[in-house]
Amino acid sequence: MTIATTPASLDDPETLTVPRIHAAFAQGLFSAEDLTRACLDRIEAVNGHLNAIIFADPSALEQARSIDRRRAAGDKLGPLAGIPVVIKDSIDLQGFPTTAGWSLLHEPTGGVALLPERDAPVAARMKAADAVILGKTNIPILSWTGTHAHDSWAGPTLNAVLENRVPGGSSAGTACAVAAQMCVLGLAEETGGSIQNPASAHGLVGIKPTIGLVPNVGVVPLSSNRDVVGPIARNVRDAAICLDVIAGFTNQDPKTLASVGHIPAQGFAAGLGPDALRGRRIGLYGPGWRPDALSLETQALYDRAQQLLRAAGAILIEDPFAGTDFNRHRQITPGTPFFDGRGLESLPYDMTCYLRRLGPEAPIRNWHDFVAATAAQDVLAKGAILGYLHELPDFAAALADPDHPPALPEFAALKATYLRLIDEVFDRHGLDALVYPQMLAELPTVRSGEAIRETTVGELNIAGLPGVTLPAGRYASGAPFELIFLGRLWSEAMLLNLAHDCEGRLRQTGLPPA
Repeated sequence: MTIATTPASLDDPETLTVPRIHAAFAQGLFSAEDLTRACLDRIEAVNGHLNAIIFADPSALEQARSIDRRRAAGDKLGPLAGIPVVIKDSIDLQGFPTTAGWSLLHEPTGGVALLPERDAPVAARMKAADAVILGKTNIPILSWTGTHAHDSWAGPTLNAVLENRVPGGSSAGTACAVAAQMCVLGLAEETGGSIQNPASAHGLVGIKPTIGLVPNVGVVPLSSNRDVVGPIARNVRDAAICLDVIAGFTNQDPKTLASVGHIPAQGFAAGLGPDALRGRRIGLYGPGWRPDALSLETQALYDRAQQLLRAAGAILIEDPFAGTDFNRHRQITPGTPFFDGRGLESLPYDMTCYLRRLGPEAPIRNWHDFVAATAAQDVLAKGAILGYLHELPDFAAALADPDHPPALPEFAALKATYLRLIDEVFDRHGLDALVYPQMLAELPTVRSGEAIRETTVGELNIAGLPGVTLPAGRYASGAPFELIFLGRLWSEAMLLNLAHDCEGRLRQTGLPPA
């Protein structure tokens, strides 16, 4: 599908979308080197304060020049040719350390150096798409929180939209870099809110894909049963273009075989069009999903969004989960503020698999090496950041035998229950999607010590469902308000189309504010 577009301008960052950048390249208005220089200048100006990018790629300009030379020679270029991007620290990128935000995994701060001998598949795919890699972004230790990156060896990342509010986590640096216009796109990763929370905290689009759509091998794990890589972007089409690049089967990650047959032949971005909301049946947030009430201001913003959806021709279904026992299955894991951690019991085995992939020269190769190398800060101790794992049913067995995956019967049964109930509710009401506020209330302040209180983390991650976040306004404080479009497994194409239509209508009404 050809997208008619006017070209981007380096003087107007709001125009720097992937299609408009490519239009500018084609018309010779600026080059990949020019755009990369502009991003590097922006990084120089604001990153020292915001602290989003922790490792800069010194080859960025040469990457851009190479793309310009190839374009001039008439070579075939990838779908992200010349587009400056950033990659989350936990994703392996050859030539850079993977530190997981932890001083004990960072050689200059006294830790061991994890230097991958090859890229994670998602990083390799970004390179193959001819993206310009600007660097790697900040995260909290082991990606443990969906709220912030305060405990990283690199220091905290600020919220680029509202500095007195938390930036969301764990992909805080990626979201901050995109929002602050240091780059065009970023790769993030989620186990429990780490795409949707930082995207929403910064007024951005985030795609949390179905488990198995995008490979997550070569990424520091929390749970192979829940971890998933996805894009963060400033608009739906750019996010869809990035998803097209990173999605699909690789034999490096066998679970991606399940994605075969679920990716549109022309890609996710090609299917975006107008009037996608018309006639669609969309379920609304209510106590049947969760008993947690929305704040008064969140409800008012959500009501306004519903008016827009109705005006677009959508048919809205109040609380479609009412009358089911869906809301009884979520459990807050003791030792966490607002998190259902079931499925993370496999961490010892998953970490062993990750470490083995680093290569024969890696200083640590298995879980026992990992524990020994990080003994100075026992993250599994009671009260420590991952101490809650001991509350999960199969964690003791996983610790006793980290070379083999735990059985996880309770997790599997819970996943099956969620998927059964979702299918039943979608079928009963003829639903196409759900649209919820992504958070119950506006972002906590940095000094409050409170966690982000979202509406979907846990249910979404355990069931493995996809979600797309979309900025849809602002609170009186200036904090972003976001919707999240949710659907059945493999419904990314539908969700992106609905979000794209909603995005266009929001812009027509002046929402969200620039």
